[in-house]
Amino acid sequence: MTTAAPHAHGVHFGRRDVQNVAIGVGIIVMLVGILGFVPGVTGSYGDLRFIGPDSHAMFLGVFQVSMLLNIVHLAIGAVGLTMAQRWTGARSFLLWFGVVYILLGVYGFAVGTASAANVLASNMADNWAFAVLGLAMMVCSWLFTRS
Repeated sequence: MTTAAPHAHGVHFGRRDVQNVAIGVGIIVMLVGILGFVPGVTGSYGDLRFIGPDSHAMFLGVFQVSMLLNIVHLAIGAVGLTMAQRWTGARSFLLWFGVVYILLGVYGFAVGTASAANVLASNMADNWAFAVLGLAMMVCSWLFTRS
């Protein structure tokens, strides 16, 4: 005798798994954007600039941030939360914003950290994090919509 599951496979709280993942990513990215403005969480907070490589503030002591980068994270997170209301939107968010994050990482590697073209003020840790996050988002867009 088997027991019935309290929910259908892949559906939790009335949402599909891909929606839950997109909501989680949206919340985490927004949280990073918010915490990028918090002194203490962001070291050298007095060196936080709006744009460019002259912003020497360090989120968690590892990731170089600027106000623009924090705003970009807030915007991407908000888009993710909005798109996650439908499973097709959640899948599209994870796929296409995964591509955006990969492109941000590639752009950061290409222009370098000291270049004036480094408008988001990203360092190598940021570039690797963008690339890994983007790849993970793209994998999740496929993995959680297979069924």
